[in-house]
Amino acid sequence: MHGLGNDFAIFDAREEPLAMSEPLARALADRRTGIGCDQLILLEPSPVADLRMRIWNHDGGEVESCGNASRCVVALTGATSIETDGGVIGGLAEGSEVEVTMGEPRFGWQDVPLAYAMDTAALPMAWGGLEQPMALSVGNPHLVFFVKDGAAVPLEGLGPLIEHDPAFPERINVNVAEVSGDGGIRLRTWERGAGLTLACGTGACATAVAAIASKRATSPVKVTMPGGSLTIAWAPGEEIRMRGAATYVFKGEIDLEALS
Repeated sequence: MHGLGNDFAIFDAREEPLAMSEPLARALADRRTGIGCDQLILLEPSPVADLRMRIWNHDGGEVESCGNASRCVVALTGATSIETDGGVIGGLAEGSEVEVTMGEPRFGWQDVPLAYAMDTAALPMAWGGLEQPMALSVGNPHLVFFVKDGAAVPLEGLGPLIEHDPAFPERINVNVAEVSGDGGIRLRTWERGAGLTLACGTGACATAVAAIASKRATSPVKVTMPGGSLTIAWAPGEEIRMRGAATYVFKGEIDLEALS
């Protein structure tokens, strides 16, 4: 499945357990010798929600949350509650779109997390012209830079440099955003462990929250990425709501032993 071009291989292990590891996830995600995907998703039983969703990035690292994958899982299974390592999220499929509730954003430096105390509203840091981003967690860690021309930012080079900066002990997702005259946002995201993707759901959420909190935009806000647009709604003290498409591509079988 994919959400605006951010694609996933989804394994349903609710009835038959599947042991997933970093090497296996990396092999499955390989676009030349595996299935090929930005993230691998494993569905398991949950004692607190309709199901549990576990997420591995393209590099094999397991992460806490993925907004686009959440919409895909809701569309695929009809689940209205999903347990993730970033918290329990809610979902509702309505026609061609899916809305998921992503929980409340967190702004404490320990919550992002950062390696040491800093002002998360404007980190006193800079990389190659990108400076003073907002840092926050929306189930996973994000930086948001507001720029005049997001397309001009060399994110292919700066993204991995920022992702692996020692200031971010769990690495970090990097967003460069420009606010348009109509109040919408254009966004590019470097995802930790995946690189540049056509869309990032949690990146859209983090960027919309940062724009609303800094009064650059008002809720709900349309966030447009290379793969398409999401609508994000949020107010202080409330959970983030994200709405957008989720697309089923194909179903198949793979011999896992052939990858070992």
